[in-house]
Amino acid sequence: MKRLNRKKQRVLIILSGITMLLFSGISCATKKNQEPSKPNIVFILTDDQAWNTLGRYGRYPFLKTPNIDRIADEGMVFKNAFCTTSLCSPSRASIMTGCYAHTNGVYVNGYADPDPKVPYLPTILQENGYETAMVGKWHMGHGDQPRKGFDYWLSFAGVGRYVDPPLNENGTKFIRKGYMTDILNDYALQWLKKPRNKPFCIFIWHKAPHTPFTPAPRDSDAFSDARVPNYKNWYDDMADKPRWMRRLWLYGAHYQNWKNSIGKPVPDKITPRPWDPQNPRAMNYLRTLLAVDKSVGEIRKYLEEKGILDNTVFIYSSDNGFFLGAHQHGDKRLMYEESLRIPLVIRYPKLIKSGSTNSNMVLNIDIAPTIVELAGGKVPEKMQGRSLVPLLRNENVNWRTSFLYEYYQEGYAPSYVTLLGVRNEHYKYIESPDVRNDIEELYDIQSDPEEMYNLIKDPNYNSVKSEMIKELDTLKVKTGYFDPKIFKGQEFPDE
Repeated sequence: MKRLNRKKQRVLIILSGITMLLFSGISCATKKNQEPSKPNIVFILTDDQAWNTLGRYGRYPFLKTPNIDRIADEGMVFKNAFCTTSLCSPSRASIMTGCYAHTNGVYVNGYADPDPKVPYLPTILQENGYETAMVGKWHMGHGDQPRKGFDYWLSFAGVGRYVDPPLNENGTKFIRKGYMTDILNDYALQWLKKPRNKPFCIFIWHKAPHTPFTPAPRDSDAFSDARVPNYKNWYDDMADKPRWMRRLWLYGAHYQNWKNSIGKPVPDKITPRPWDPQNPRAMNYLRTLLAVDKSVGEIRKYLEEKGILDNTVFIYSSDNGFFLGAHQHGDKRLMYEESLRIPLVIRYPKLIKSGSTNSNMVLNIDIAPTIVELAGGKVPEKMQGRSLVPLLRNENVNWRTSFLYEYYQEGYAPSYVTLLGVRNEHYKYIESPDVRNDIEELYDIQSDPEEMYNLIKDPNYNSVKSEMIKELDTLKVKTGYFDPKIFKGQEFPDE
């Protein structure tokens, strides 16, 4: 009997232990489920993508981007997203710091990396427990060497090369055969497939559709029969635009053209060139986006197969807009809508109702504080942008009613002069502070969205002009604006 009792005791002890382990496991699992894990973050950025080239959301019906469209359908499309400087390096620095160019210290292309005194998104993410990766175009400062804040680095110098690009992986330089967009996608997928015990943030920053517009070979004949509809403002004769703009149009943007044109006659208006509905540069620009869309689809598919798609914040945007024929331009830099506006889509079903849109004026400097908040961090007070999280939740919040735009004259293309301006929901005011004896610009963007009619000399708009100048001055003070005057060789003689 004693032996039997001892056996019973041992069995009871074992059963008791198992029961305790089971309840402990259930308790831990319950606790774990009650504490939401930090989301992963995938941030895909294109280069010079016009806001109206988002597949079914754009002006080109023949351009099919089903994978980008799917992300948009499943998330929120920001219908009024803008950059604060329409130039690659300053905009990228603004995205990474949440600060204007005059604050982050990246004024022009290839000038510097962000000032170490300003907030810096990658290190903030690391401090909040994230594993980080940069795959693609950096284009701040000089060289392709790895930058701080990234656990993994795959990038290239400057704007890179579409075919057989030189790359730098964690400090090792080599040339990879193939097409740039596909290559970046391959490296991104390789990194995503690594085992890890942390939430991750990967920046997949494509070269496309930056010049020279070179589509993937498989896409070189895409939509060959398509016709690109013209822009109404293609036919602007610039008679009421600043003189420096007609000089730019007539003689060219780059330094030697600008220097050679000093003192030469500038017409009072220009004669618009004929519109080419099959302009090969424009067609190839659009074709480069097909490989980007393919990449988006493959990244999304992997996340879904891995079971982590819905716990991933998926962001799609561009560093700045692009004219693509608007205003007789094929660049950016100017403060017109086609240059300012950027695509911005965010998918995160835990926060965002599918099929959402938002019409508030949001900026590229809002992206960093948004990511910080979603990552569970504290948004630095020095960030000048605002977190979009309340908008993602569809909350009714007081939002900005205007924003500051800045562009600094470059030695590379000095015909684009330093610009400063303010845009609100109704009007836009633009000035070129270093140019003497010229005019400013004022547009009613509600009644004249193509910005064809400069109202600066119209006496009926004197009060609007005064209010816009006052708002610009307020924003300059609020943001600590100053002009670093990077380019010193300006020569605009009095007339």
